[in-house]
Amino acid sequence: MTSDSPNQAHCVGFDRAAWRHPPAAFSQCPFWFWNDDLTEAELVRQIADFQAHGVEAFVIHARIGLPRSCGWLSDELFRFMRIALTEARRRGMWAMLYDEGMYPSGAASGLVVARDASFQTRGLVCGPASEQGAVNADRKQVAVVTRKSGERVGIYEQKIDAVVRGLHYIGDENDPTVTLGEEEPPAADLLNPRAVECFIELVYDRFYQELGEFFGNTVKAIFTDEPHPLSRSRNPDTRPGTAEVLAYVNRHLGHDFTPHLSALWFDDEPDAAKHRRDYAEAVAARLDETYYAPLSRWCERHGIALTGHPAEPDDIGHLKHLHIPGQDIVWRHIEPGKASALEGPPSTMAKAAASVAFHRGRSRNLNEFAGAYGQELTFDELRWLASWLLIRGCDLLVPHAFYYSMRGPRRYERPPDVGPNNTWWPEYRAWADMTRRLCWLNATFTPVCDVAILGRATELPWRAAKACYERQVDFHYVEPADLAQATVKDGKLCVGPGCYLLLIVEEGYEVALPPDVPVLRWPASGVGELLSRVSPAVDIDQPAPSIRARRLRGEGVEMFLLFNEGADEVTRKLHFPSAGQVTRLDPGTGRIMPWDSVSALSLPAHGWAVFESSKNAH
Repeated sequence: MTSDSPNQAHCVGFDRAAWRHPPAAFSQCPFWFWNDDLTEAELVRQIADFQAHGVEAFVIHARIGLPRSCGWLSDELFRFMRIALTEARRRGMWAMLYDEGMYPSGAASGLVVARDASFQTRGLVCGPASEQGAVNADRKQVAVVTRKSGERVGIYEQKIDAVVRGLHYIGDENDPTVTLGEEEPPAADLLNPRAVECFIELVYDRFYQELGEFFGNTVKAIFTDEPHPLSRSRNPDTRPGTAEVLAYVNRHLGHDFTPHLSALWFDDEPDAAKHRRDYAEAVAARLDETYYAPLSRWCERHGIALTGHPAEPDDIGHLKHLHIPGQDIVWRHIEPGKASALEGPPSTMAKAAASVAFHRGRSRNLNEFAGAYGQELTFDELRWLASWLLIRGCDLLVPHAFYYSMRGPRRYERPPDVGPNNTWWPEYRAWADMTRRLCWLNATFTPVCDVAILGRATELPWRAAKACYERQVDFHYVEPADLAQATVKDGKLCVGPGCYLLLIVEEGYEVALPPDVPVLRWPASGVGELLSRVSPAVDIDQPAPSIRARRLRGEGVEMFLLFNEGADEVTRKLHFPSAGQVTRLDPGTGRIMPWDSVSALSLPAHGWAVFESSKNAH
């Protein structure tokens, strides 16, 4: 029985009590910046405040502003971690660990290079050819290439001045005349498996040693953040690679890439774009082997999930190693009312993570969002960003960030604080509850998609995706590695649990396909053929390019999610493809209401509508 309808039974496949009050597992899980002197009392107070505002999870993120007495992997830092995790466990909350002292991941805040100087980041540079070969111990010529112009150039492997962001300010915080600096520890060579083994030993093994009692219960995952072969390189015109990596590239591509190395630097070389793409995909495959796969295996052995996100928004290939595939929205790359919401590589990120989670049978997928959006970020923009993610299938939201402290320069470090230190904090509970309901829907029910869009491991197309979004046609991305495991059954392309009536292949993304794959070439075929071969998630009586739609299926029930991504109210009549009794669900309040199918839906700017269609009487 339901509290608001005491004479009605539950629908099969739809738990109304869970809809109203989803479990803590579906809470937002914000980055919690530990960025100042920590105290037990303040940690406990803030955790209680999170929970009181509907946030029952957090990522412990050591951040710049910590005192030197509380450095990365210090006993003092672990003492505070245990305090926070113990309090979270007592309250029925959960957490993630963050695997770096700031970011990008893989350096252990400089400790990897401190352990062995040979683990410093290495890369390739291009310059005049040398007759001697080896220039010095740290700079070695690995190839001589003749350019199209006839010029001979040398390709050199050398140590790279690459860093990660550090945890401590340089200078006196109390002196207003001093411009504070930031520590920049040396980055590690993530294409070197021995360097990554050192990182795992220093960080992951230590995490388990100190916090293993929380693994798999309070601590659900470890977050790895935008690992990159060159990290934050301060050497211009550097490319990832070493002599060893070049040998790997040759094996991966099945031919000698050496004659094409100059294309990595010079636009006028023949087929430069193709050779750069081939090289990037080979390096990404190397990073899979040396970094992502070892971390993933370690987490599996220790009963915990690996999550986080790669360095680029459309690096879909790396996501297969994450037990919770993820991505992030930063630096206003996505904004309401801007073309970026549907165009360009960042527009692909949410659907990339959701696609991998679906095809690989992962229970969740996440997105970090709102990092470095600036103090001018509004609550409406923050809510829109979350909605942009949710309608694309995200089911675990990681707001960036809740700040432990706003003292001094901390206020201006990748702002804003989107939680307790913002003016909208009193309103946060209602919004946190709303996102929890939508995350619960996305994670609990199965997406219904008839369209797949082919991309590459390191690049995803967005033009066909834009056409699908604007016509309420849901889709998933696939990459060549997915096709290698795919089958064609009854005229459908089957990838994992997904069976697609149509594979869209954009110009420039052509690969050899399995026989009988149902293909639509884009843009040659166009929207007309798309709509003649597949149906939208929800039929709308007139075009509504700002409406995004998602169809989900459970046992005996289907759910339909609509979000108005635009700035104007839209009024349309709807027709649902499944026969059954339709009710409307309010994600903001949890209310369940009758729906008159004759009526038109008026969806305000940035508004949501959720419908349940059940073949079973309530």
